[in-house]
Amino acid sequence: MRIQWSLILALIFALITAVFAVINVNPVQVNLLFGAVSLPLILLILGCTLLGGIIVGSFGIYRGYRLQREVKGLQAKLVHIQEATGYIFPEPEKAEKGKKAAGKSEKSAGKAEPSAEDLSSSDH
Repeated sequence: MRIQWSLILALIFALITAVFAVINVNPVQVNLLFGAVSLPLILLILGCTLLGGIIVGSFGIYRGYRLQREVKGLQAKLVHIQEATGYIFPEPEKAEKGKKAAGKSEKSAGKAEPSAEDLSSSDH
């Protein structure tokens, strides 16, 4: 649902930017470090919007990459801890075809997860 709202907001922003850019078609002078150039304002608005989108997208990609690296590191740490303690996580039961994901199977309905006391007492 969050992705849908993000897409809707992005489309609304794009529409507002496009309307704003089409209204402003007069040429403007842009002063750069090495000189000045005259551009239609529509190109300047759309170019700056595109550049901003690229910058935001780059930060998003970097954040995703950094989080993936962190997850890999934590998974390696988890494997190391599992090997050191000998603890094996129970595998989650796979839902059979035709059953709803929200429903629980009869086997898992009565089982409770082990508490911290159970885990500490099994080490002794």
